[in-house]
Amino acid sequence: MDDGIIAGRLLVATPKLADPNFRRTVVLLVEHEEEGGTLGVVLNRPTEVPVEQVLPPWSELVTGPSVVFQGGPVALDSALALAHIPGTDEPLGWRALNGSPAVARVGLVDLDAPPELLATEVTKLRVFAGYAGWGVGQLRSEVEEGAWYVVPAESGDAFRDDPGRLWQDVLRRQGGDLAFVATFPEDPSLN
Repeated sequence: MDDGIIAGRLLVATPKLADPNFRRTVVLLVEHEEEGGTLGVVLNRPTEVPVEQVLPPWSELVTGPSVVFQGGPVALDSALALAHIPGTDEPLGWRALNGSPAVARVGLVDLDAPPELLATEVTKLRVFAGYAGWGVGQLRSEVEEGAWYVVPAESGDAFRDDPGRLWQDVLRRQGGDLAFVATFPEDPSLN
């Protein structure tokens, strides 16, 4: 079954998704294995915590806003980072998402590696506390229930200067019915 769930795609929360952990979120899928589940990071939940406070060696490479983003509700005491690397090389300390060609130069950063390994390679970098995870078949069920739209990502989605507009902007660029969903009010009862 081709449901579009692959690394490098986006999950966009539908208005039906009321879970406060994911309401109006955009999640970049960073790993998807049929036998091992799915891992992603929420792209539009910046925190108030400066990267310098938790990962000082990486703070100089971070793309603004220079804060840690809440990547999801799982393992909030751990961090992962995404970086955009131009060209075709795969430098030490960086692993491509190996999914959608549109985000082929976006990958995971080894935060245990010295930042100097990537300093001259990275054009954009963002740090996330925690992640979103789904067991085998769980995400597929949520998509079938209407909780998520699975849509193509663009390489800049993970590094937006204004992450607060990402949900609306991703939906709007899909066109058709999804563009209309982008206008859905934050609280429909106030209409």
